Amino acid sequence: MKTWKIVVVVVALVAVGGSIYASMKWNQKGIVTVQTGKATRQDLTSVVTASGEVKPRNYINIGSNAQGASRIMEILVLEGARVKKGQLLAKLESVQPEAEVAAQRATVSSTEADSGAAEAALKAQDSNIRTLQANLDRVKTDLVRAKADFDRSKLLLDQGLVSKQDFDMRRASYESFTAAIPEAEARIMQARAQREQFAAQLVGSQRRIIVSQANLRRASDSLQRTMATSPIDGVVTNLPVRVGETVVPGIQNSAASLIMTIADMSLITAEVKVDETDIVNVKLDQVADVTIDAIPGKTFKGHVIEIGNTAILRSTGLAASQSAISSQEAKDFKVVVALDNPPDEIRPGLSCTAKIVTATRGKALSIPIQALTVRTKGDLEKKDDQKEEPVVTDPAAARAKKEEIQGVFVVRGEKAVFLKVDTGITGTTDIEVLGGLNEGDEIITGSYKVIRTLRNEAKIKVDNKSPVKKES
Repeated sequence: MKTWKIVVVVVALVAVGGSIYASMKWNQKGIVTVQTGKATRQDLTSVVTASGEVKPRNYINIGSNAQGASRIMEILVLEGARVKKGQLLAKLESVQPEAEVAAQRATVSSTEADSGAAEAALKAQDSNIRTLQANLDRVKTDLVRAKADFDRSKLLLDQGLVSKQDFDMRRASYESFTAAIPEAEARIMQARAQREQFAAQLVGSQRRIIVSQANLRRASDSLQRTMATSPIDGVVTNLPVRVGETVVPGIQNSAASLIMTIADMSLITAEVKVDETDIVNVKLDQVADVTIDAIPGKTFKGHVIEIGNTAILRSTGLAASQSAISSQEAKDFKVVVALDNPPDEIRPGLSCTAKIVTATRGKALSIPIQALTVRTKGDLEKKDDQKEEPVVTDPAAARAKKEEIQGVFVVRGEKAVFLKVDTGITGTTDIEVLGGLNEGDEIITGSYKVIRTLRNEAKIKVDNKSPVKKES
């Protein structure tokens, strides 16, 4: 009998305990455990991080400009050497250009000598013409005087005041000077014809001089092309060839045409690739912090000097406009950051990372980024116990229900209430709130699974204890 009573008491206690446990579970049904945080004011900095490599702002590939393939006869610099503008860097094979220059110089000297002789003959003929003209003028003067003497002696002869012999002598003198004038004029015409010949010879020789000088310049240019000189002050950053190798003229990125690369190290840049989602926030002159993998522990200041306008495919590195097929893959944009004070040990090609400051806000109302979520209007209108949305036949109403709203869940008593928020700049872990929240509002920050699945006005329990790691 006593044993039976004990069994009854135990069963009764178990029944009471089960009822209490079931009641507690029923009350906790639908309650979601969440972590929370506060909407606070703090200084925010929006940063775009991109990786790339160190490059000089200006660099030039020195190639072969000579006609046809040429052998490298001499290299006058070493890789890493500093060079000046106009400095001779290398010499190519130049036997034929040198011979052509020598031949053209001899031709120029010969034509210049011919031109000098023609010019001297022309001057001498000008002097001869002047002499003949003076002689003609003298004959004409003598003719005038002889005619006056002849006319006067003719009158005196009629009066019997002069002898016939004197009259005949003066007539002969007059006739002699009259005949001398055509002869003098003929000699002048002959001299002028010869002068025209000398002038034509001079013009021809001067034209030959111009042609020969042009040929000399062409030959000299061909010879100059066999001598590689530096177009800028800089550093030899690449020297892939050796003496005796053959180079050919061609495009600059051809291995057979490149002799060396000269880089202007006065302006060093970090050329990085910015993701397409961040490029809209990057502007010229924005400051940046650049770290170089080969120089750990140091950060270098810089500023944006160039922003690319062409998207670059991440898989191939080619411009999207050059791709033959349409692609939805991720794209980057080139951004060039000039280093304000580059170190002396820096080298082109070093890997680097740039953190570009795109915006700053002082005392901005901010929340953790993970608290921000998106819901449709239809989701917000669901009740907590509603399994499925009712079927909507109106297309406009259906589109309105699918409209996405950005916001956060805030704690209101024991419920989570969704509030629409307007956001500003994004920091490293927090995002600026422009409207929809007040400072001090308690918002739900986790977990990620909870925020993704949490419904509006769902029952919640706040548990901000740090999770305990389970030992394996």
